Amino acid sequence: MKNFVFGYARVSTEQQNLDRQIDMLEKYGVDYLYNEKMTGTKRNRPELEKLLERLTEGDTVVVESLSRLGRSTKDLIWLMETFNAKGVNLVSLKESIDTTTSTGKLLFTLMSALAQFERDVLADRTREGLAAARARGRKGGRRPVDKEAVRKAVKLYKTKQYTVSEITELTGVRKTTLYKNLHE
Repeated sequence: MKNFVFGYARVSTEQQNLDRQIDMLEKYGVDYLYNEKMTGTKRNRPELEKLLERLTEGDTVVVESLSRLGRSTKDLIWLMETFNAKGVNLVSLKESIDTTTSTGKLLFTLMSALAQFERDVLADRTREGLAAARARGRKGGRRPVDKEAVRKAVKLYKTKQYTVSEITELTGVRKTTLYKNLHE
């Protein structure tokens, strides 16, 4: 199976122009190009969602700069983990990051290690906060998942008529919960 090179270009407002990014991505030699005019602080970006759904192991995503993928460190970390889990390479032209090279893999590994450290510290703080709340007689934790909503989400997913973001919006079921229940 052929691996593809996908380009992703984004500007924050309708008034801004994508031409410079598109030119750079086409010069790089992308097979497919996704672009949108939407702020990077929004998690629900339709073209990015389409790109993520299409990626398979060995594919490469090329961006003009990491800031085009997202504005927050949290979103970039989530995307990097998604790429890593799918076995997808990332190339950022501005930052000269290319995970198809040994240096790029090292940088990616370091970023992943820092992300894991950040998650571990946050988990420690959460556990400490919950213990302190319990000591004061309060309960913590997540609300139970609505089983009927999960069944509906899985059913919608299996129709292949809706994107994952549409399903999460329609049912209120989080993406991770949906994926978890697809395999059960």
